[in-house]
Amino acid sequence: MPQLVDFVKAYDVRGIVPDQLSPDVARAIGAAFAEVVAIPDGSPAVVIGHDMRPSSPELSQAFAAGVTSRGVDVVHIGLCSTDGLYYASGALDLPGAMFTASHNPAQYNGIKLCRSAARPVGQDSGLAEIRDLAQWLLDGGTGLAEPVGGPGSVTTRDLLGDYAGFLRSLVDLSGSRPLKVVVDAGNGMGGHTVPAVLGTGAGLPELPLEVVPMYFELDGTFPNHEANPLDPANLVDLQAAVREHGADIGLAFDGDADRCFVVDADGEPVSPSAITGLVAVREIARARDGGDRDVSIVHNVISSAAVREVVSEQGANPVRTRVGHSFIKAEMARAGAVFGGEHSAHYYFRDFWFADTGMLAAMHVLAALGEQDTPLSQLCSEYERYVASGEINSTVEDQAAVVEQVRAWAQVRGAGTDELDGLTVSCPEGAEPMWWFNVRASNTEPLLRLNVEAADRETMERVRDEMLAVIRSGDGVADAATDPTDAGDAS
Repeated sequence: MPQLVDFVKAYDVRGIVPDQLSPDVARAIGAAFAEVVAIPDGSPAVVIGHDMRPSSPELSQAFAAGVTSRGVDVVHIGLCSTDGLYYASGALDLPGAMFTASHNPAQYNGIKLCRSAARPVGQDSGLAEIRDLAQWLLDGGTGLAEPVGGPGSVTTRDLLGDYAGFLRSLVDLSGSRPLKVVVDAGNGMGGHTVPAVLGTGAGLPELPLEVVPMYFELDGTFPNHEANPLDPANLVDLQAAVREHGADIGLAFDGDADRCFVVDADGEPVSPSAITGLVAVREIARARDGGDRDVSIVHNVISSAAVREVVSEQGANPVRTRVGHSFIKAEMARAGAVFGGEHSAHYYFRDFWFADTGMLAAMHVLAALGEQDTPLSQLCSEYERYVASGEINSTVEDQAAVVEQVRAWAQVRGAGTDELDGLTVSCPEGAEPMWWFNVRASNTEPLLRLNVEAADRETMERVRDEMLAVIRSGDGVADAATDPTDAGDAS
């Protein structure tokens, strides 16, 4: 019998099919989701969607059977992106379940869960209870009362056009200068959503965009490359195509199309922190036009220091929080923030139920580019102020002991520290050139993740190398590896 604790993670469910995530497991989780979330919240139904992985339809149907067994109805919207599921949850005001393993290889699948209005379900907001009840059911637990009105029913709806129309209502691209846009969908759900949102696939008016499609065929075996743009190796085809076609911009979506990475006209990647800064400026202006005066922007601890500076320069409030969508969404709701961004290219919008949507972020970038005549590299230069190492992972047996070694290193140098998420160390006040780094433990693996940023490359590399020497000194370090594909909650 699978042990759910092995693959029900801090933010979602992610396991190998069928050894871990099987139809029986999906059914049990569906029943538990109904009991823990839908019924207590008074929700009459659960909305369910799935990606293009071969196992997704069967697993989503099994989950639906679990939900209806508890007397709760199901609205099944079929193929969709994760932000398409969040749209459905918000527009229908229903809790939801999205079947996807995002950027993970083909043998994986998973479930992203939310309450009504796309509110997060994480380890501290219901996921642990769902896991424990589902495990009890799988282990033969009995005694759940029969639903008073009998089992629920299943209806199907196609919301792709509504989703596309809603996004178009938030960002007007009709007045843009003509742009040539190469889009790499990685055989993921971007191949389903991009034609609807940026093209005329949903019956919407044509935009001044020439979209050059790459790998739009839905194929959960990922025959061309992994649908994980966080790994630079998976951007190579897009970079070459942007240069070949003389495009203005390139966009790369991950498997479930909730994250979007951007490449400029020279084929150079634009950092997610720069995109966060660019979109933040636009959303601050939009909020002020709507009458808001006290405007907040959320960013995680790994985001560039430039994000905080840009937001402050706009007279808005930068709010720093932990890595991970459940933390970002909760902090955005608490602060009433209009926008939030993460280093992993998750972008969150108040007008999208505080949920993340790579497509809406992409539309903001296209609008900003199309409203003026300079190339994207110049447009983003004011948001690219520092040099970052990217996330570097080291396999560590005793994570706590190594973090204490890092803390001792910081104390000797008089550096500032905080523990909002892992350990963040900042250069002594007034020191030049500026640097900071964060070391945090993985939620699921024996890894320590290091991110370094500095005013210049020489300083970044010096601090990075010193930190790696401390982390990989041999005291408790079993192995060491740099793996840009493994970036915590980079779903």
